[in-house]
Amino acid sequence: MSDTIRPLIAYLRVSTDRQGKSGLGLEAQRAAVTAFATAGGFTIVGEHIEVETGKGSDALDRRPELAAALAAARRLKCAVVVAKLDRLSRDVAFIAGLMAQRVPFLVAELGEGVDPFVLHLYAALAEKERAMISARTKAALAAKKAQGVQLGNRTNLAAAAAKGREAREDKADAFAANVLPVIASLQAAGISSLRAIASELNARRIETPRKGEWSAMQVKRVLDRAA
Repeated sequence: MSDTIRPLIAYLRVSTDRQGKSGLGLEAQRAAVTAFATAGGFTIVGEHIEVETGKGSDALDRRPELAAALAAARRLKCAVVVAKLDRLSRDVAFIAGLMAQRVPFLVAELGEGVDPFVLHLYAALAEKERAMISARTKAALAAKKAQGVQLGNRTNLAAAAAKGREAREDKADAFAANVLPVIASLQAAGISSLRAIASELNARRIETPRKGEWSAMQVKRVLDRAA
């Protein structure tokens, strides 16, 4: 590898329950990382995509692609780049644990040259904000309940059921859109059969929408929905 090349390992993460909103979709992250690399004279030499649910997401052993990104960065003696800090985590302890891995992290949104201590501060602020929002929401609901307000809408059950079906369809579409790039990368690597793809997804510990293991039929459903 030439000395003039500044390598970077890209890490992209989507949660299956976020439906790619708020600029956190795969394509938005990839565009941000690519723009950052181009502006800084870096070359993206590897990309790792994590598809997971929010539950348990702050444990490194639940993030096999992040572990692989760290290993690749150590081997190449380079940094890992993410689009936004929360694509690593919103948890301060988890961020601190990543810093202890002695692999530098770059955040495209913040720019190059941000001290690791500053990353801890941003993570702490995000964690505090999340806790405050949760506390305010719970307090508001408790106050309404104390006033005798009936929480939830129990009228128009047919409309509610229709919205429920629509929400499930949206969630299924979002899951398919998020996992499809991983399947496409497997196909590009020569893994073409549905059974082999399912086996590889299970090996990477990527769960199905129901938190189970993949089968050939489930892979087919994702491909059919994407089509």
